[in-house]
Amino acid sequence: MKKTLAAAAIAATLVAGTASAGSLSDPIVTPDVVMVDAQENASNVEGLIAAVAVIAIILGPSL
Repeated sequence: MKKTLAAAAIAATLVAGTASAGSLSDPIVTPDVVMVDAQENASNVEGLIAAVAVIAIILGPSL
């Protein structure tokens, strides 16, 4: 009986491989796709900045 258990233990040890949880390569992660709706600029900040810049250039030397 002991010889049978010893033989089974030796066979299980020889058959079993090393444990591996994966590889050393980087994981492959798919990027999330984010879609943003195009919106028109309601505040029109760019036009306001341009107008203030023109006024500052015109009035700059007189101040």
